[in-house]
Amino acid sequence: AAHLAVTGRTSSKCAGACPRSLTASQSARLAHVAAEAELSVPFADELPSRRAQLEALRSSEFDVLVVGGGATGAGCALDAVTRNLKTALVERNDFSSGTSSRSTKLIHGGVRYLQKAIMQLDYEQYMMVKEALHERANLLEIAPHLSAPLPIMLPVYKWWQLPYFWAGIKMYDLVAGVQCLKSSYVLSKSKALELFPMLKKDKLVGAIVYYDGQHNDARMNLAIALTAARYGAATANYTEVVHLLKTGDPNGGPDRVCGARCRDVITGEEFDVKAKCVINATGPFTDSLRRMDDQQTENICQPSAGVHIVIPGYYSPDNMGLLDPATSDGRVIFFLPWENMTIAGTTDTPTQVTAHPIPGEDDINFILTEVRNYLSPDVEVRRGDVLAAWSGIRPLVTDPSSKDTQSICRNHVVSISGSGLVTIAGGKWTTYRSMAEETLDAAVRAHGLRAEPCRTVGLVLEGGKGWSPTLYIRLVQDYGLEKEVAQHLASTYGVRAFDVAKMAQVTGQRWPIVGKRLVSEFPYIESEVIYAIKEYACTAIDVLARRTRLGFLNVQAADEALPRIVAIMGQELGWSQERRTAELESARKFLYHEMGYRSRSEQLTRTSEINLDNQEVVRYKKRFHKFDKESKGFITTVDVQRVLESINVHIDENALHEILNEVDLNKNGQVEIDEFLQLMSAVKKGQVSDSRLAILMKTAEETLDERGPVTVDRSGGGV
Repeated sequence: AAHLAVTGRTSSKCAGACPRSLTASQSARLAHVAAEAELSVPFADELPSRRAQLEALRSSEFDVLVVGGGATGAGCALDAVTRNLKTALVERNDFSSGTSSRSTKLIHGGVRYLQKAIMQLDYEQYMMVKEALHERANLLEIAPHLSAPLPIMLPVYKWWQLPYFWAGIKMYDLVAGVQCLKSSYVLSKSKALELFPMLKKDKLVGAIVYYDGQHNDARMNLAIALTAARYGAATANYTEVVHLLKTGDPNGGPDRVCGARCRDVITGEEFDVKAKCVINATGPFTDSLRRMDDQQTENICQPSAGVHIVIPGYYSPDNMGLLDPATSDGRVIFFLPWENMTIAGTTDTPTQVTAHPIPGEDDINFILTEVRNYLSPDVEVRRGDVLAAWSGIRPLVTDPSSKDTQSICRNHVVSISGSGLVTIAGGKWTTYRSMAEETLDAAVRAHGLRAEPCRTVGLVLEGGKGWSPTLYIRLVQDYGLEKEVAQHLASTYGVRAFDVAKMAQVTGQRWPIVGKRLVSEFPYIESEVIYAIKEYACTAIDVLARRTRLGFLNVQAADEALPRIVAIMGQELGWSQERRTAELESARKFLYHEMGYRSRSEQLTRTSEINLDNQEVVRYKKRFHKFDKESKGFITTVDVQRVLESINVHIDENALHEILNEVDLNKNGQVEIDEFLQLMSAVKKGQVSDSRLAILMKTAEETLDERGPVTVDRSGGGV
């Protein structure tokens, strides 16, 4: 009979456990010293290539094969390999390509889970929060470059709510105990507005500020997987499980799982990976792998979609988040600074499992509406300011008959089937490590594996050892990198940032000396693309979305960087022209559907209504005709270039084509008067912002008006 255990906590069995009187950081450091003393790191200097990893998968028999390269799967692989188990990890896409890269970017215990635990006297939820707060402290310790404490403001608009929320937040501090990041505090109305000037002033009575952790989720996931690889785990992305291998049970029971038939997604080659134990850590796809084991098995996951949006950084302070505890439909919305942008989310709606979730326009508008409710009327929250949007599928553990995903606790399930397949499902990003520990404990017991105790508490992740907040200064001084670029490299790669800096090409400028940016407004540089290949990046999407986070921050900037990324990868990996073209198409499809480019571009369509009054129509037609001298009814790059040259402004011809192409709805190489009026109407309604053509034409018109009329002779006869 299958064994099933639903749990929200894990007993502490890690080596080097410390007395409770020690602080969280002291405990983690002592645990790390104990763990590190017993562990060898076979690949400390250089990671094996992906080809070498695939060869290891083919030629070895493993104690543990983990299927799934998200946070939980990578955590299981790291836990297993540091117990001296021979470990393999396969992922059919890229590491963190699913839910683990599409989170709210918080490392938290769950304020609302604690509220439910208290209101419903639910001990299980209370213990889940307590465990998550312990894991929060550990994660901040083992990856200091990728994570940091973040103050989050809870604005209060009714006097009676102030003591109510204060008591709840103080309880959150109390449950954290010695692992409390910083004590929460109450702010007056004036102080709250000083710290968060964008906040709505009307009826505000004060605010409460508490602390949680924030991280770069995809890079954290990757750091866990790379750390497992350094300790000797055979780790391969783009390696899909075709079916499970089984062998007869010598005791006459059902056939036992003994590995998996795998396929290299890139080459199509198939091979067997043999293992004593197979762990299913496939997140939303948990039930798919369980049905490979037993077609009659019941589902244990109910997927829920969470949409997030990214808007410009000026919407929030640099180091203060905002929590909306009660939205119009009872959800919780976070509004957080992240990577110099502002992230807002999330929604929580039942969905179908898919490898390519798409953010819906209704969800995007819901988040924008909730954000407007908390921001000052002076701040116009525009649909056109959404720079990127994505949807992540949470694998919630549920009774198959349940319909309401919002009431489901983010507990996790460890199950072992009759054939020995170990499944870990559900849980939260923050508790990935304790979930992995519990999964390996269950696997070791069920399969009689000879393993050491868990060693992952305090085990520093890739790039974390030796990192300090001032490391970026050495990068500036030693390599001549821009300060912003150096800070980005240090906070992304930790001490491995020096390896990236060594690969950076000389710019030929006085400053910066090295480090050519992929796009001007983001600190990502070209050498990161080369280094990404060493981190097992196989496609342009891997670089856009997970080695850098450009695709998650600004889809238009990502689209602009894409050709250069493909060119660099093509040169390094020897891609044919056909492969390069396919990479461009695949990445653009990803940005268009999964990162919100479609939603952004659809704000201006051929069927968009023109919502302008007569005066506005006259004003914009006048502006248009300053460029359309011949009254053709359309303008081309030649027309725009002529006007710009007359005011001594020079723009690259390719850039001009891109600028007009954003507005050229019927893609005929020209912008008609109706398309221009549709653009200005969309700008007026806030559906489109930062339109380069709109700003360029307005600026040119103002300059021409200041100078007076420009004669045809002076402008070169219109040629």
